[in-house]
Amino acid sequence: MYTIVERQDLLPRVHLLKIQAPKVAAAAAAGQFVILRIDAEGERFPLTIADWDAQAGTVTVIYMEIGASTRKLAKLGAGDAILDFAGPLGKPTEIENFGTVVCVSGGFAMATIVPIARAMKEAGNRVISVVGARSKDLFFWHDRLTKYSDEMIVCTDDGSAGIKGVVTEPLRDLLASNTKVDRVIVIGPSVMMKFCSKTTQPFGVKTIVSLNPIMIDGTGMCGCCRVSLDGQTRFACVDGPEFDGHKVDWDGLLVRQKSYVAEEAVAAERCRCKEEGCGNHG
Repeated sequence: MYTIVERQDLLPRVHLLKIQAPKVAAAAAAGQFVILRIDAEGERFPLTIADWDAQAGTVTVIYMEIGASTRKLAKLGAGDAILDFAGPLGKPTEIENFGTVVCVSGGFAMATIVPIARAMKEAGNRVISVVGARSKDLFFWHDRLTKYSDEMIVCTDDGSAGIKGVVTEPLRDLLASNTKVDRVIVIGPSVMMKFCSKTTQPFGVKTIVSLNPIMIDGTGMCGCCRVSLDGQTRFACVDGPEFDGHKVDWDGLLVRQKSYVAEEAVAAERCRCKEEGCGNHG
């Protein structure tokens, strides 16, 4: 069992858990993920590592309540424990002194790009961060990301903070300016990553995205997380989760992500009925 040592509620339905997992913390690197299972009846699901402390033996994950499993996880707090916490999984982010690196994040993915921005800064890069959300009330860890950024560009859909618009707009402006951009890293919703990749492609700047397809075992055995890159099949859990965004078959990925929408809706409804005691959750 893995004990939760800290819980924070960052936003409505967005939570932080710091979990005692010494072996995972000792080996973790930016860009990797873990697979959790809450109890013996639970499903496996992946979460990107947001932070870790090898000395304290803790790993931090941040997640949003979406389906039945994350709603169940949201009921746990400090002192509670989860059954499985496997990791670190996936290949770490490629870190070296590229020159100028633009880190783009959308929504609560800001948390998972922080360790990448930190590693890039420590490697000697100039880091420009571009963050987007629907409104200013949906930002968190802004101070952490700012700490590792030479320049910070904020976008909101409603204009309540920074630039009114989506992240592709300042990204395009940066690439079209006199700023020499050597690498772009994008983490967020698949649609956002798709259009960021399409934005950078005409400029020939290598763009790395972190994919989140359907995943079960995280070891390459089940094949559920397969993605197509230039017509070649790759597994996000062992070959990724980061890939060249210009090579990803985005349309295929988006379709695969919807494979179990009906089943997920049933599971979420059963979870809701169980919580509300409606007597119809069998």
